[in-house]
Amino acid sequence: MLPSLLAIAVLHWAVLIIPGVNFVLISQLAAGGSRREAMCAVGGMTIGTLAWALLAVAGVGVVFTAHPSVRLAAQSVGGLYLIYLAFKLWLASDQATASTPPVFGGLAAFRAGFTTSALNPKPALFFGSVFTTSLSANPSPTMLVLAVLLVFANSVVWHSSLALLLSRPNVQRAYLRHNRALNRLSGVLVGLYGARLIAATVSEVRSRTS
Repeated sequence: MLPSLLAIAVLHWAVLIIPGVNFVLISQLAAGGSRREAMCAVGGMTIGTLAWALLAVAGVGVVFTAHPSVRLAAQSVGGLYLIYLAFKLWLASDQATASTPPVFGGLAAFRAGFTTSALNPKPALFFGSVFTTSLSANPSPTMLVLAVLLVFANSVVWHSSLALLLSRPNVQRAYLRHNRALNRLSGVLVGLYGARLIAATVSEVRSRTS
């Protein structure tokens, strides 16, 4: 049991620390001046992680393998949502001042965090393949519960640490000096990520139909 849990922990941390759309969203909210909203987004992301872990235990990887169209549909929705989020961030850059209210409210930040986590292919691939294959062939209920709790705890620790670190006053002051440029950069990065998902989906569909 312990070797499997250790393998899951190491692999999950390797996935977590690679900067992606979750990192961009947390840094945007935290450095932009709202620790509360950053933590709301963290709450959404960690619930998204928990949902993926539970789905993995329920066999979502098997579903994705047996029905690639389901995975492609989820990937397309995720790409479109990220493009929408990028557009929203870009528009915010045109209105950005040191006294501008944050782009998101608490509930909207939670919803954005959950949606980016739920529709992000990085956790989908991890939980649909790496997570399930790291478990033993016939894991016990205790093993499954511990594995789910482990990845949930990893997500809470990592994303909360980012939110707390990036919401420090000195980081916020630096952010506010370059507010517009950073908003636009965040929008571009998120938009490119979404566009890459759409392009990958189109490419895979073409390869399957050719």
